[in-house]
Amino acid sequence: MSLTPAFMDELRNRTSLVQVVGRKVMWDNRKSNPGKGDMWAPCPFHHEKSASFHVDDQKGFYYCFGCQAKGDAINFVQESENVSFIEAVKILADEAGMQLPDRDPRAQAKSDKRTELTDIMEQAIQFFRMSLKTGAAAEARAYLDRRGMSQQTQDQFGIGYAPEGNALFKHLTGKGIDPQLVIDAGLAARPDDGRAPYDRFRGRIIFPIRDGRGRSISLGGRALDPNAPAKYLNGPQTELFDKGRNLYNMQGARAAAGKGHPLIVAEGYMDVIALVEAGFGAAVAPLGTAITESQLQLLWRISPEPIIALDGDKAGIRAAMRLIDLALPMLEAGNSLRFAIMPEGQDPDDLIKAKGPSAVQAVLEQAKPMVDLLWQREIDGKVFDSPERKAALDKTLRAKIKLIKDPSIRAHYGEAIKELRWQLFRTGRKPAAGGAGRKGSWKPGRPWNAPVGAQASTKASLLVSADAARQRHLREAVIFASIVSTPAVLDEFETELERLPCQDQDHGFLRDLLLRQAHRGVNDLKSVIEDAMAPEALDILMGHPHVRLAPPVRYPGDLERARQTISEELMKLFSDLGHGAEVAEAIEVIGDIEDETVTWRLGQAAAARDKAQRSLQEESGEYETGENGAPIDKDERAALDALMQGISFSKKR
Repeated sequence: MSLTPAFMDELRNRTSLVQVVGRKVMWDNRKSNPGKGDMWAPCPFHHEKSASFHVDDQKGFYYCFGCQAKGDAINFVQESENVSFIEAVKILADEAGMQLPDRDPRAQAKSDKRTELTDIMEQAIQFFRMSLKTGAAAEARAYLDRRGMSQQTQDQFGIGYAPEGNALFKHLTGKGIDPQLVIDAGLAARPDDGRAPYDRFRGRIIFPIRDGRGRSISLGGRALDPNAPAKYLNGPQTELFDKGRNLYNMQGARAAAGKGHPLIVAEGYMDVIALVEAGFGAAVAPLGTAITESQLQLLWRISPEPIIALDGDKAGIRAAMRLIDLALPMLEAGNSLRFAIMPEGQDPDDLIKAKGPSAVQAVLEQAKPMVDLLWQREIDGKVFDSPERKAALDKTLRAKIKLIKDPSIRAHYGEAIKELRWQLFRTGRKPAAGGAGRKGSWKPGRPWNAPVGAQASTKASLLVSADAARQRHLREAVIFASIVSTPAVLDEFETELERLPCQDQDHGFLRDLLLRQAHRGVNDLKSVIEDAMAPEALDILMGHPHVRLAPPVRYPGDLERARQTISEELMKLFSDLGHGAEVAEAIEVIGDIEDETVTWRLGQAAAARDKAQRSLQEESGEYETGENGAPIDKDERAALDALMQGISFSKKR
C-alpha cells in the first residue's frame, strides 16, 4: 500500500482532531474555546485531574504538558487504540468515507508529477502577475481601481492578468517545460482537430486558487469583455484541482478564524476579497458551484458555525435553501450553519461599498439559525386554512427532521418547529409582544408541567403530589428497563423517546444514551449502560419491585410483551403530562375567565387522563401483575400519538 502525500493531505483535511480526541476525553469548558478549535482536557494517557492536554484543531496537533504526549490524529488513534500506523490510517479513512489506495508502484511517480504541476502553476501565477503591469493590462488595472482593490490586496491574493493569445503557453514551453505538463496543469487545452494547444485563460483578470496549505492548485479568471461566453472561468479538474473539494481563500480564512474572526461563506472571489479588505478575514467562497458535502466538511473543520452570506436575490435564496437539505443529515452537536441574507439586489461587496463594513456587521449579527430558514421555506407563499394543509406541513417537516442523524439535535429541531408551529396556528393565545401580557404568561416551548410564574408555581405545586412524581419516575424506569431487556424494540420507539421529558438528570442521561444506540443493531444494551454509567446504574434501574415485575423484564427478548408494556406506559405517562399542562394553563388564566370554563377544561383533562390510565388488564387477563403489558389497539395507539403532540381542549359551544 502506498499512502501518497495527496491521500494523507485529504485525510487530514477531512478529519477533525477535536472529534477524534473528544471520544476519549471530557473537555474542560472553562479553558476551552470551541470557536477557535482550542480545547483542553485531562490527559487520556496518564491519570490526572487537571486539564493539561491541549488540542489545536486548526493546526491538527495535540500536546500534553504533563506527560509530553504529542502528535496528530493518526498518532492519537495509534496510542489510544493500541494499533499500528496503517491500522490508525484505516480507522480514520473509514470514518472520513475514504478508500485506502491500492498498492501502486507508480505512486511515487504520481507524487512527483503533482509536485511538478504545482511548480508549473506557481510559474504561471508569476507570469500573470508580471503581465498585470504591462501596457496590455491597462483595462484590467482600471477595472481593479474601479472595484477599489488596493495594491496591497492585489499582492496578498496574487491577482494577475492573462493576456490575449497564447502568451502563457509560449512562455512556459520556452523555458523547456513539457507542453503536456502545461495541459495537465489545466493551463492550456488541445483542440480536437489536432491544432496547437491554446491558453485556457485569455483576456481575463486572474485569481490564484490555493489549497489549505497555500499551494497553488488552479486559477479563476474574470472576463473583461462583456460579450465573453462566461464572466467567470475556473480551471478544469486536474490531478491538483477538484473544485468540489476546495474553497477560495481557505488558508487565509483558517488563520483568521483561529484569531476569532467569524467564518463567512460568500459566493465569489470579489466578495471574499472585499470582505477581507473590510476586516472580515475569515471569508471563503465555493469555486463556481453550489456548496458540496466535502466543502461543508471543510467549513466545519475551520469553524463550528459558519455564516452563509448569500446575495439578496432569488438565486441567493435558492442556494441557501438547497444547502439546508445538504446539511441536515450532516449536523452534529456543535456543528451547524447560520444564514445572513444580504439586502435585496446586493452582495457583500456591494453592501460594503454602499454603507461600509458596519452594514455587513449588522447583517451578520442578524444571521438566522438553519431551523428558521427551514421553517420559512416550507410556509412561504402558502395558506394553512384547513386541517389538511396543516397536516401536509407537518408531514413535510417531519420528513426533513428525520434526515438529522443525531438524536439530540433531532429532538431540539422538533421542539423548535413545535414552537414556530404554535406561533403560526395559535396566535390568538400568544402573549402580548414586549412583555405586555399577564405576569407568568405561558411561553411556547415551556415544558408541559413547568410552573408559570412565582404565584402559579406555588398553586401548581399543591396540585402535583409527591406520589404522582414517584409514579412518573417508575413509569420511566419501566420503559427503559423494557428496552434494555429487549433491545430489538428500541428502534420502534425512537420518536417517543425523543419527546419524553425525563424527570431527573439520570433518567435524561439514560434516555439520550439509548437514543444514541438506535438503528445500530446493538444487542447488549446492559454493557453500553455499564460502560457509560457504571455497573450500579443497572442495579438502580432494575431494583424496584414494580420494575422487576414488568413483563418484558420477566420475559426478556419477548418483542410483543415489550411493545405492549412500553406503549401502555407511554400512554399513561403522556396523559399525565398533558393533564399537568392543562392544570398549569388553567391556573394561569383563572383570573381572566369564568370558573365554569376552568372547571370544564380541568374536567376534560382529567377524563382524558383517567381513560388512558384505566388498565386494560381485565379484558386480556394475560399477565399476573395487572399493571403492565396490556394490549394496545389502533385507536389507543392513535390516542397515544395525540397525547405526545400535547393535549389541548376548547370549550364546546
